[in-house]
Amino acid sequence: MAKTQALPTPKTSRRSRFALPWYVWLLIAGASAYGLAFAMHWDDRGLLWVSERFQSQAERRESIWLPDYHAVIDAKALPGMEDDEASDLTYSPQTKTLFAVMGKNPFLVELNLQGDVLRKMPLVGWGNPEGVAFMENGLLAITDERKHTLSIIQVDANTRELNIKDFPQYDLGTSKNQNKGFEAIVWDPKNQQLILGEERPPALFTWKSDGSQSLKGDKQIHVSNELDLRNLSALAVDPRTGHTLVLSADSHLLLELDEAGNQVSFMTLLGGFNGLKDTIPRAEGVTVDEAGTLYIVSEPNLFYRFEKQH
Repeated sequence: MAKTQALPTPKTSRRSRFALPWYVWLLIAGASAYGLAFAMHWDDRGLLWVSERFQSQAERRESIWLPDYHAVIDAKALPGMEDDEASDLTYSPQTKTLFAVMGKNPFLVELNLQGDVLRKMPLVGWGNPEGVAFMENGLLAITDERKHTLSIIQVDANTRELNIKDFPQYDLGTSKNQNKGFEAIVWDPKNQQLILGEERPPALFTWKSDGSQSLKGDKQIHVSNELDLRNLSALAVDPRTGHTLVLSADSHLLLELDEAGNQVSFMTLLGGFNGLKDTIPRAEGVTVDEAGTLYIVSEPNLFYRFEKQH
């Protein structure tokens, strides 16, 4: 009797073994997109974008109104600073110039309003200067994220080097995340106070001062202490409106808050928007002058200038 020959068992391909129905892939893609949108706070920005559409022309004129800004200097490289990591930027109405701190190799650099370097001043004794703010009468406040300290220094036309031992220092206390401490600072002249910002989780504090090298009392929680941002990189106060600008490198976003802490407008820092050719890689500093011109610095050594389009 002839033997019955068994038919060969068909091989299951690797693709068929791991293939998923189309609707599962759709669910995965949807969940991923939602997760990204949640992490970047695009849902919050979407709500703010909708609310911006209903702002009257009068309300827009009373604010900074970031959607109207356009880059006129886009990613200008600060020469010789490729390895220094630009950390923050402030405008001095006294000298009509900008001062930036470099964090990796601590020094203070003075720039003109076109982003040209005027002078470099080593910061002796600082560990990781991350925030800088012009106050009054040639005084600059500098935060050191590594040491959790605030120093108030004096700079004039003859300054060539600064030693931390020569200036008063204030303890900023501990942060929820010790590696992501006080990174941002700005002087609020109207309310005679410094506004301080923790990087992550983003939080704002105030510290009263008369504009001198003395601070009053201790820091307090800011009226707008909850921010819909992934991190907080820098702060600025608009001298015309009193509104605060909050910069987030991780969210690629510049946010405007009114004096009550409410979100008013925003500007994305992605390529293709507001005159930017490419995305600002890591925006770490922002400031604004009395004319309303905005200035941003990004790691490692990039300079941006934005003007309002009327």
